[in-house]
Amino acid sequence: MTSLSGSETPQEVIVIAYGMEQGLADFYSRVSAMTKDRNVSDILGKLIGIEEKHKDKLFALYRSLEPATQERDLFEKGIVSDVMEGGFTGEEFLEKNKPLLDTVENLLSLAMMLEAQALDLYTRYAQNLEDVQGRSVLHDIAEEEKGHLATLGSLMEART
Repeated sequence: MTSLSGSETPQEVIVIAYGMEQGLADFYSRVSAMTKDRNVSDILGKLIGIEEKHKDKLFALYRSLEPATQERDLFEKGIVSDVMEGGFTGEEFLEKNKPLLDTVENLLSLAMMLEAQALDLYTRYAQNLEDVQGRSVLHDIAEEEKGHLATLGSLMEART
């Protein structure tokens, strides 16, 4: 798991968070390619969209701190996305949870678990980060995770 020591700059925190968002989007894409269930595939598309929107916000936040950064492609070259939200590699998570990725309900439950873990991670690190601006960035990212959880809850409710 990519961990934060507490001495990261806000920019470094954003890069780590962006990588975890990308890791989760990659995982969802991989599962989508494996499924034959149209409903599961549709939900995975929505989950990928959620992660992409979060990446957009993180990049915008990064650019607000580093105005010279213009090209997203160049920014993404420095991203490590082998770890997804929740601290798992996509391969690891797939291996442990493959039987639970067969229904929309199970998939949404797993997605909610991952978002809750990310919320917890960002909240805990915010408490330990000395840099005030970095702490603020982590609180903002945690708020985004809360929004993800609410969206997933709505998707789950719509299914029942």
